[in-house]
Amino acid sequence: MKNIITQFSRIFVGFLFIISGLIKLNDPIGFAFKLEEYFSVPVLNLPFLEPFALAIAVLMVILEVVLGVMLLVGFKRKLTIWSLLLMIVFFTFLTFYSAYFNKVTDCGCFGDALKLTPWESFTKDIVLLFFILILFFNIKFINPVFKNKTNTAIVLIALLLSIFMAYWVLNHLPLKDFRAYKIGTNIEEGMAFPPDAEQSVVEMIFVYKVNGENKEFTDKELMSIPPGAEFVERRDNVISEGYVPPIHDFTMEKDDFDHKAELLAEPKLMIFLTYNLDFADDAGLKQLEALKEIAVEKGYKVIGMTASPQEKIAKIKAQYNFTFDYYFADGTTLKTIERANPSIVVLEKGTITQKVHYNDIDQLKL
Repeated sequence: MKNIITQFSRIFVGFLFIISGLIKLNDPIGFAFKLEEYFSVPVLNLPFLEPFALAIAVLMVILEVVLGVMLLVGFKRKLTIWSLLLMIVFFTFLTFYSAYFNKVTDCGCFGDALKLTPWESFTKDIVLLFFILILFFNIKFINPVFKNKTNTAIVLIALLLSIFMAYWVLNHLPLKDFRAYKIGTNIEEGMAFPPDAEQSVVEMIFVYKVNGENKEFTDKELMSIPPGAEFVERRDNVISEGYVPPIHDFTMEKDDFDHKAELLAEPKLMIFLTYNLDFADDAGLKQLEALKEIAVEKGYKVIGMTASPQEKIAKIKAQYNFTFDYYFADGTTLKTIERANPSIVVLEKGTITQKVHYNDIDQLKL
């Protein structure tokens, strides 16, 4: 019986680590964004790790895939089980912290393919921890599936393929796009709110300083605030989350006006999307003006989109002799649309028809 339970745990944990790792390996930049959120001051207060988020993300997802393969074939079982145990203890701590303190609303465990709430992520890690502990205490039942040389070759192949996949998606785009802005998506339809959709229930909380002490009052208790109390802040307490459109917080602002209605009506719109001009790739930026000239000749309206301030936009336009205008959008939204910095996105009346990395500009069909 112990052997049966151990082998089931071995298969369950091994495949789950491989699947989870491959989903994140498909989009390591997205996982890096999530790690940056964990490392930020309001969460774990480890800002010195933020510049290394991408490197850590790539190493972690490759390790996740390789450990899953090592477990399935029974390669170096003590090293494998200890590594799995340490990794799941670390992940369990992260998911509990984010769930209990409501710091990170999505752990990124399965990338954009499967969204989990913080408590769902924590529950998933507890289940994995349970099965890994079974493997830990029954390690004698984990035997190699093949001869030593064959097992070594399988693990080595898994490692090399994982490294190649990471290299490919970092220099191109994710092999499978699970995001809300995938090709074929109409942005206006994605922002639509169905008339019968469930509304969020939000309670407004007002904080006032009363006799030197901060006290909270709901919107129904405002009449009970004593005279002379000093207002501190107002925050919203979400009692129940209603329907959230797959696309939200999407704007195309310029000169303090949102132009998305007119721009999404364009029959041919090309966007040079650069979520942060400070970290934009020089090789990519150097190609944009020439591409803009070609696109304009073919009847396209060409714009840039960024979350960078006007001072940086002016500096970049002067440096690269850009003759197109930049529109502002939230940085998180732009990161969600595309991962490369810059990327090229083509729309036809609000529908995304093409998305390419700056390394693949030659694949654009205009």
